Amino acid sequence: MNDRPENSTPGHPPAEPSPWNVPNALTVLRILLVPVFLVLLLADGGQDASMQWWALAVFLLAMATDKIDGDLARKYNLITNFGKIADPIADKSLMAAALIGLAVIDVLPWWVPIIILIRELGITVLRFFMIRIAVMPASRGGKIKTVLQTVAIGLFILLNPLAQLVPDGVQIAVAVFAWLVMAAAIVVTIVTGVDYCVQAAKLAKGSNAGNDAGGGRVSDDGPAGGGPADGGPAGTNKE
Repeated sequence: MNDRPENSTPGHPPAEPSPWNVPNALTVLRILLVPVFLVLLLADGGQDASMQWWALAVFLLAMATDKIDGDLARKYNLITNFGKIADPIADKSLMAAALIGLAVIDVLPWWVPIIILIRELGITVLRFFMIRIAVMPASRGGKIKTVLQTVAIGLFILLNPLAQLVPDGVQIAVAVFAWLVMAAAIVVTIVTGVDYCVQAAKLAKGSNAGNDAGGGRVSDDGPAGGGPADGGPAGTNKE
């Protein structure tokens, strides 16, 4: 599927692809799966093993669509403004639902989702605020953070239903591994958050210096036009 326009005039960028495409459909599907996942996770206070297995399946399916829609959008040039906005909303909604849901059923202590979600919300707000100065590139650790969070959450969802199938020693080993992965995810989450703050401070300082030198004139390298670029605050890259 390719929605790229074929009649763009020379010297002008091609028109944005139609938002009615497969990557955006997968993003919308991921958003719709969030309440389904929560219902399954919270069923019977998180004690229904069969529902927990289904919750894990839905969570992994939703995370798979995150990978697939980004790959398709980049490969077939289907990156749209809708996708730039909806994709991070879908990602953060799913992660927030999983972390809060696990805390509600007492699988995770509340400080874990609080730390991660404060960072996610804070950096999202920071990146949109900084767009007036420059587009902040996605952190190098963003993909690592997402993978670690996904694996850790999947393991914690698995703990309750696994307890009915394996000896206690195996369950303890899985729990220890889950906490190690979650600890790594928290560290990377915090480190990448600090990295964004450092980037923002440097960009703000450089912008102020440029304005002072140029009488407040925005340079050609600045964010003229002011929209999110591919890979910017609302792009498909991970924070």
